[in-house]
Amino acid sequence: MEQIRRENPMIFNRGLAITRKLGFPDVIMPGDIRNDLYLTLEKGDFERGGKSVQKNIEVTMYVLYADGEILKDCISLGSGEPNRSSYHSFVLYHSNSPRWGEIIKLPIPIDRFRGSHLRFEFRHCSTKDKGEKKLFGFAFSPLMRDDGTTLSDDIHELYVYKCDENSTFNNHALYLGLPCCKEDYNGCPNIPSSLIFQRSTKESFFISTQLSSTKLTQNVDLLALLKWKAFPDRIMDILGRLRHVSGEEIVKFLQDILDTLFVILDDNTEKYGLLVFQSLVFIINLLRDIKYFHFRPVMDTYIQKHFAGALAYKELIRCLKWYMDCSAELIRQDHIQEAMRALEYLFKFIVQSRILYSRATCGMEEEQFRSSIQELFQSIRFVLSLDSRNSETLLFTQAALLNSFPTIFDELLQMFTVQEVAEFVRGTLGSMPSTVHIGQSMDVVKLQSIARTVDSRLFSFSESRRILLPVVLHHIHLHLRQQKELLICSGILGSIFSIVKTSSLEADVMEEVEMMVESLLDVLLQTLLTIMSKSHAQEAGEYVSCLLSLLRQMCDTHYQHLLDNFQSKDELKEFLLKIFCVFRNLMKMSVFPRDWMVMRLLTSNIIVTTVQYLSSALHKNFTETDFDFKVWNSYFSLAVLFINQPSLQLEIITSAKRKKILDKYGDMRVMMAYELFSMWQNLGEHKIHFIPGMIGPFLGVTLVPQPEVRNIMIPIFHDMMDWEQRKNGNFKQVESELIDKLDSMVSEGKGDESYRELFSLLLLEKVEQETWRETGVSFVTSVTRLMERLLDYRDCMKGEETENKKIGCTVNLMNFYKSEINKEEMYIRYIHKLCDMHLQAENYTEAAFTLLLYCELLQWEDRPLREFLHYPSQTEWQRKEGLCRKIIHYFNKGKSWEFGIPLCRELACQYECLYDYQSLSWIRKMEASYYDNIIEQQRLEPEFFRVGFYGRKFPFFLRNKEYVCRGHDYERLEAFQQRMLSEFPQAVAMQHPNHPDDAILQCDAQYLQIYAVTPIPDYVDVLQMDRVPDRVKSFYRVNNVRKFRYDRPFHKGPKDKENEFKSLWIERTTLTLTHSLPGISRWFEVERRELVEVSPLENAIQVVENKNQELRALISQYQHKQVHGNINLLSMCLNGVIDAAVNGGIARYQEAFFDKDYISKHPGDAEKIAQLKELMQEQVHVLGVGLAVHEKFVHPEMRPLHKKLIDQFQMMRASLYHEFPGLDKLSPACSGTSTPRGNVLASHSPMSPENIKMTHRHSPMNLMGTGRHSSSSLSSHASSEAGNMVMMGDSSMGEAPEDLYHHMQLAYHNPRYQGSVTNVSVLSSSQASPSSSSLSSTHSAPSQMITSAPSSTRGSPSLPDKYRHAREMMLLLPTHRDRPSSAMYPAAILENGQPPNFQRALFQQVVGACKPCSDPNLSMAEKGIFLSLGALSCLSHLECLTLVPELTAVQA
Repeated sequence: MEQIRRENPMIFNRGLAITRKLGFPDVIMPGDIRNDLYLTLEKGDFERGGKSVQKNIEVTMYVLYADGEILKDCISLGSGEPNRSSYHSFVLYHSNSPRWGEIIKLPIPIDRFRGSHLRFEFRHCSTKDKGEKKLFGFAFSPLMRDDGTTLSDDIHELYVYKCDENSTFNNHALYLGLPCCKEDYNGCPNIPSSLIFQRSTKESFFISTQLSSTKLTQNVDLLALLKWKAFPDRIMDILGRLRHVSGEEIVKFLQDILDTLFVILDDNTEKYGLLVFQSLVFIINLLRDIKYFHFRPVMDTYIQKHFAGALAYKELIRCLKWYMDCSAELIRQDHIQEAMRALEYLFKFIVQSRILYSRATCGMEEEQFRSSIQELFQSIRFVLSLDSRNSETLLFTQAALLNSFPTIFDELLQMFTVQEVAEFVRGTLGSMPSTVHIGQSMDVVKLQSIARTVDSRLFSFSESRRILLPVVLHHIHLHLRQQKELLICSGILGSIFSIVKTSSLEADVMEEVEMMVESLLDVLLQTLLTIMSKSHAQEAGEYVSCLLSLLRQMCDTHYQHLLDNFQSKDELKEFLLKIFCVFRNLMKMSVFPRDWMVMRLLTSNIIVTTVQYLSSALHKNFTETDFDFKVWNSYFSLAVLFINQPSLQLEIITSAKRKKILDKYGDMRVMMAYELFSMWQNLGEHKIHFIPGMIGPFLGVTLVPQPEVRNIMIPIFHDMMDWEQRKNGNFKQVESELIDKLDSMVSEGKGDESYRELFSLLLLEKVEQETWRETGVSFVTSVTRLMERLLDYRDCMKGEETENKKIGCTVNLMNFYKSEINKEEMYIRYIHKLCDMHLQAENYTEAAFTLLLYCELLQWEDRPLREFLHYPSQTEWQRKEGLCRKIIHYFNKGKSWEFGIPLCRELACQYECLYDYQSLSWIRKMEASYYDNIIEQQRLEPEFFRVGFYGRKFPFFLRNKEYVCRGHDYERLEAFQQRMLSEFPQAVAMQHPNHPDDAILQCDAQYLQIYAVTPIPDYVDVLQMDRVPDRVKSFYRVNNVRKFRYDRPFHKGPKDKENEFKSLWIERTTLTLTHSLPGISRWFEVERRELVEVSPLENAIQVVENKNQELRALISQYQHKQVHGNINLLSMCLNGVIDAAVNGGIARYQEAFFDKDYISKHPGDAEKIAQLKELMQEQVHVLGVGLAVHEKFVHPEMRPLHKKLIDQFQMMRASLYHEFPGLDKLSPACSGTSTPRGNVLASHSPMSPENIKMTHRHSPMNLMGTGRHSSSSLSSHASSEAGNMVMMGDSSMGEAPEDLYHHMQLAYHNPRYQGSVTNVSVLSSSQASPSSSSLSSTHSAPSQMITSAPSSTRGSPSLPDKYRHAREMMLLLPTHRDRPSSAMYPAAILENGQPPNFQRALFQQVVGACKPCSDPNLSMAEKGIFLSLGALSCLSHLECLTLVPELTAVQA
């Protein structure tokens, strides 16, 4: 409070009220005097007194002295309020049992307290007359009892005595003789009944009191001690009863009690000395209790300022020594243990007493005092030296002594020099038995005592440390050897190192560090190895700090002494192995948190400094004849780990932090790299021992992104190659190990392009000077190329790269391992990585082909194979069987059953040889199910796209190369292009199909050239077999394909405006891939290009021939009932060909090539012209057979369509009659008009293979065109590819051959349907090419539409953006049974606004039951149909029916 008053004087100048705590504060300092009695009016119970209502009671209280005088100003109602002489309570209306609960403070002077009493007067306050108050009773209570104690802190029930207004209190003795309460009544058994005041037995009054006084007590025993002179014969009993006084009373009167004890001690030392000593010990230990611990400053203040016992030290020393000496004999040692615990304050009293005595006597009896202290310490050593293993009591005594011992050092330093106190302490600590002879609990106490000694002020003096350090280190050394109490030992060592570090005397530090090195370094290393092996992070951190502190304070002299002290090389070797191992573990384990950057850097600095000191000893002792591989290998491993530490990779931190680190420590990686290179050079011929073992670690060092480290370390690989070349004549080990480690390290993110260039530059420079230059250059080149691929692979794998880029990069790297460096194990690893990527992308067929590569490396043998990847240890036969089963499963998921069947047969052969009929049955059933799947399940034919990657910004494996990619299901050119541009967002799409020039190839950019290509199948024989189902042929058209074709139309010579077909040539590019599709990837590189030009006549022959094949295949399917249900597909195809021929499609070919002028100008084409004529004649025959089949299966409601087809067929024959006079002989049944219409085609027998092949020609161009046919009547893929190059813009290309598309659409379409066609064209934004529209105005669907969208999609130019959505919807048309298909109808009159029945039936067949596009059961394809048809809502139902096939064909 005084401090607050001094610091804030302005506050106290404003009449501030200070409120004291109700009760005592936490600490009562000596000199604090207080005497307050807090009284609470609790409640009262009073009689009604004959009244009809209850009373209104007021209490008036007075404080009266012994003489009856009312004490003035002894009642306080609150802080800041003036004191008063009386108190009036508040009044509760009509309540005979009021509850007041009012607190009043009574600051009564101490000299007036004894004899004073309280009087409470009770009055009834009238409600009628406000001023009328009638006295009806009173109560009283003395403040002190007869024994001198004050009123106890409790609730007191006071007697109520009757009185009235006439009663007088002038003679207070009249009521003071009465009992005030029940306890008082027991002391007054005979009370006369004639007294003036009579007690009201039914009334009572309750108060509670709380005394806050430093001078008055409520304890009889304490009062007797404080007034001991009044009871001289009871002093021993009073001292004995002090233990029964509560602690609260003792601490309140602490100063008075201590003064009393020392006065009694001075009064009769011989008689009361031991009792006073015991009482003093009791009080001191009371203050050790946590409840009273905050009273210790009170004791300290008393000793320094109020203690006056100048002679007390003698008796205290004597008693303390007597206790020590008796500890070996007594069984019960509770009092001795209490004395040991009180040792600190006993010595404070001893020292202060001696100081007072010395002041009073001018230093007399100094020698006697010193002698007594020395004798006391001898007793202390005696106690500690006793064997306590068999005595638990003695053990506790020793523990108590050790706990208190360090607390006496500061007191001793007041009387003795630092050296003298240190000698006392050293002798005491040295007297403790070794850890072998005491129990574990005593170990802890002993070390805690040593720890407190080290933390004491005594240990901070260098003079005392020189004396104490050896004994402290001795005990720590013993504990560390036995691995006991490691945490406590580490704390002691930490304190020692902290003190030594702050010492200013360099000579003292040198000596102390030398002692610690000799005593602790080896045992510290051993302890750390033990702790690290158990992964105790907390303990490891403590000891790491200790080791680093010791190493940090070691200088050249210390290292020299350390190395000179080893008696043999074996000892030196053991030490080096230990310290290298500890350093390695430091860098491997997370001893310090990751964000403790300063600590990690300091650790690295200490390690590199230590290694520099020790490397010379390693080179000197273990290089020549005494070479030791283990030590050298440990050294190299340490250096490699050091350089690769994450905390030293300065490239990943901020520039400001990097600068600070470099300024303070430099780049420690470079320092260690120079040290490592120097030691490697010192090895000489022993380098061969570290090949290939250190190749991987050294490679990791060279991959650190520090140019100087790389320049230092990369030449070591040349050194390794040279030494292995000398020994073995080659460097296969270096090559193999380097490649293996390079793969794993680059995959981990190490290395970059600059490293690849530096690696190649430095090693090629070295290798060029060697005799084995050729093999060396080849090796370095191979490794450099491998790094190119590994870096590309890593860049693709990280980040958000697409699956295609990852797969392509993996294939490239996998092939490199197989073909160029022949690393089978790495090759197999990447096979499985690639397989996993395919599975993740759901490319099951490609995953199967990938896994097949590993399967082909295995044989059906029982050779045991080791555990590898996820494969267990098993025989080669078992692994190959498991692989085959997995591959078959993947082929099944990819619907590539044809590829799985040979494997089924291979497995069946093996099972049959082993008579494993159960497995044989399973595999045969699997094979049979595959055949069923081929026939029954629907498969989509994929599209194929050629992609060129031009520019140096592409990854290495793509740069300036072209690929053919197998598209996803339903993926068309525009979607594929968008996918590629999203995978390469920086790429620019080229606007032309021409091969790029060198400027584009060498520029720092990315260019994509994309267009669709047509597969050229290898299995031509299967495709020409008539009875083979189309679902079987469909597979061979798009699988096992290695060649692809792209056609570009152009005009050679002058363009014929009358008939552009005369000058329309086709530029045909054939691409040959490195591998067939499908394979281990969805795309393969083009290895060869062939370019040929197809003349207009040859193109016409091929178009007609392809359409004939298409018709024959489709008709054959219906004849052999391969297609069930509706015949919409056949209707569309017949309508497309016949309608185009009627409207002049074939007539254009007639005009172009059957003209006399053309024949005369091209005499060499006579054979081809004849072939074209034969094909046209053949087409007429095939159409006749098709109409016959159509008549057989046509629905009754579809008869008008059939009639239309026959009419148009007759018109077609008539248009060709003059050109081919023998045409009527081919189909006489169709020539006459007298034949009933229902029998017009009766003469056409079912189409047999012989009939189909009657006029078939197998020209070379036809063989090339036997792929998937266009949906157009005259188009094959040879001509359908015109314009299939995707154009990025909507701008026109001028008078290009593609302009012919629009002209031919108008020329060959029936004029009646041009409006509809125009609508469809607007909807789909599609244009027909001249080669794809020459015979068809409706683009009838080919037979392949059951499995794929028509291939002419690839032949269409790019769409404007506003029409692209409609086109994409049409791409989703459902295949086979779900695909909308219909024939073209002439405009018909609606019946009551509705189409005729047959038209409605057809619409139902085409579209199916009407569903809203929001129906959740609809597939995306079905929704696309309805969205597309919805755009035609403005047309009539009949027009919609008319436009469905057109929309399909034009879209294609």
